[in-house]
Amino acid sequence: MLEKFTIGIEEEYQIIDPETRELRSHISVMLEEGGMILGERVKPEMHQSIIEVGTDICTNVTEAAKDVMQLRAAIARLAKKHGLKIMASGTHPFSDWKTQDITDGDRYKVLVDDLQDVARANLIFGMHVHVGVNDKDLAIDLVNQARYFLPHLLAISCSSPFWLGRATGLKSHRSSVFKNFPRTGIPGVFQSYAEFDSYVQTLIKTNCIDNGKKIWWDLRPHPIYNTIEFRVCDLPTDYKTSIAIAALIQAIVAKLYVLRRENMSFRVYPTALIDENKWRAYRYGLDGKLIDFGIKGEKHTKDLIVELLNFVDDVVDELGSREALKHIYTILDRGTDADRQLQVFAQTNDLKAVVDDMCERTLEGIDLSMADDIMGTALSASVERAINLKENAGV
Repeated sequence: MLEKFTIGIEEEYQIIDPETRELRSHISVMLEEGGMILGERVKPEMHQSIIEVGTDICTNVTEAAKDVMQLRAAIARLAKKHGLKIMASGTHPFSDWKTQDITDGDRYKVLVDDLQDVARANLIFGMHVHVGVNDKDLAIDLVNQARYFLPHLLAISCSSPFWLGRATGLKSHRSSVFKNFPRTGIPGVFQSYAEFDSYVQTLIKTNCIDNGKKIWWDLRPHPIYNTIEFRVCDLPTDYKTSIAIAALIQAIVAKLYVLRRENMSFRVYPTALIDENKWRAYRYGLDGKLIDFGIKGEKHTKDLIVELLNFVDDVVDELGSREALKHIYTILDRGTDADRQLQVFAQTNDLKAVVDDMCERTLEGIDLSMADDIMGTALSASVERAINLKENAGV
């Protein structure tokens, strides 16, 4: 019997002006209503043109899929009310970071003061997947081993080939932008949670950071929640890809746990070697080769993804994720979201057409009425809280 490896998914959407197809700084206005309706499930980001959402803690990918669909529908409805659209991808094809407004608040002011243009240029959009692991030393052990698979996950998720109006030659330019931040990339290896915590406390004591959330590695033990957080992926455009990748991440963690329970483990590789595969992943996506360090040779990335699916196959039925994982084979066949963007541009020579296609696919398979449950429930809770406040105040 497996542990309950709960999952939570965070997605960062772009707010789009449907006339110009540019990013629109509108988060403050949308949060006035969205924050009241969705509470902690919707948050601002550093740039005013980004809106972040997070699912509840989900026991399986079926619950996560329902949450993601409802959140996409809810944010799309809020955007539509203001004459706007939302879009999901790792970068915007042509909007310039230099023209974006920064969100008010000490958190973002401190970040920009500290990192200057490195922070201002960080106009990128990712998907973060949390997997629940209550034992902190177990979490460190699983992170050490799961590092090997980060390039595989990035290769599947690539959705950012354009930047500032031109094709970059990379399938994930988001990865290239984010590496300018400090404390990013493939994490190092820690022997225990105590060693990891000592590292964090040293950074805090020496004024490098004021809290552990400013360690932005591709995979980290979360400093607050009892989760390990995978942060390597570009934000997929369609929700089915988000859910399939989340399912694969959950299955990797569960498989590594099973090996440990049977006194086995996956080999822990040096960061320098895994970095070689990460470069290949964000340069070529699924069309290149990764290094199989076990045989010390190159293999086609798609073949290694199939090997990964076979590696986790014996845990997916118990996790209830076999159906969601089938979509990975669809991605291997049709290509990534980055490939789709490049195809649309090759056919139209028009980046606005790329934006239109992504806006449409962001809501593919999603009816805006799916937001009724989540928005209705949240509104009822808001009304109830207001009534309680009035009663407590004797009004």
